[in-house]
Amino acid sequence: MTSTSAATVSVVIPTKNEARNVGWVLERLPEQVTEVVLVDANSVDGTVEAALAVRPDCVVVRQTRKGKGNALAAGFEAATGDYIVMIDADGSMDPAEIADFTAALDAGADYAKGSRFAPGGGSDDITRLRRAGNWGLNALTNALFRSRYSDLCYGYNAFRRDCVAAFALPTAHGTTAAQWGDGFEIETMINVRVAVAGKKITEVASFEAERRYGVSNLNTFRDGFRVLGTIFDERRRATRSGRTSGSAASSALPAAIPAQRAELDLTAADLSGELTHA
Repeated sequence: MTSTSAATVSVVIPTKNEARNVGWVLERLPEQVTEVVLVDANSVDGTVEAALAVRPDCVVVRQTRKGKGNALAAGFEAATGDYIVMIDADGSMDPAEIADFTAALDAGADYAKGSRFAPGGGSDDITRLRRAGNWGLNALTNALFRSRYSDLCYGYNAFRRDCVAAFALPTAHGTTAAQWGDGFEIETMINVRVAVAGKKITEVASFEAERRYGVSNLNTFRDGFRVLGTIFDERRRATRSGRTSGSAASSALPAAIPAQRAELDLTAADLSGELTHA
């Protein structure tokens, strides 16, 4: 899909030792991208140099704390575009889909949520155990916040600049101790907060490939429990503020969650495989 929007588009890419992958991502960014913000977590493999070789105009931000959430917060602070897109550096997300996300924003959405479980979406990377965990966390979130997400834990999203205020993320820079939201729980935190804020949310089908090179920093059990803790923490936060939900998220996929449930049969081999890679 080709976007005809006049909006400026910033892409935020968190990186940590992704020298073999980041160039592939940058080479495939659509022409509508007007700014690339690369947030690097002290890579030692030449990631920044590899990125600048492809996009000399990259805005490079160096992390002062650790974690994907902190990297994204730093990137959002640096981004200047009307629309901001968050995409991984490992090659698992197709940069060409950015046009689909911005088209959803052009059509009136405040927040375009990527979904591997929308018709036309999919994944070559998610295991059955992670799929089951995502389904459970997704269902809990939808019940507590009256949202309609079909893929809570996927990090390919785009949004209008004013959503950053609704995210209310921890301060990105400084040498303070790690903050809640600095890790992989970031996607859940911002998904809940835009829903509670009453932003108009549209889901966009996305296909997740396997990462091109290297090993993910995601740990199924550790990060799954962080996401679970985030859901309950956000519920307490919303209750204190008197807002447990905003206007219902405008997902076009009301049947996506039941459809996932039929695919969640797990075996001992699935669990063993996840424990081996944890």
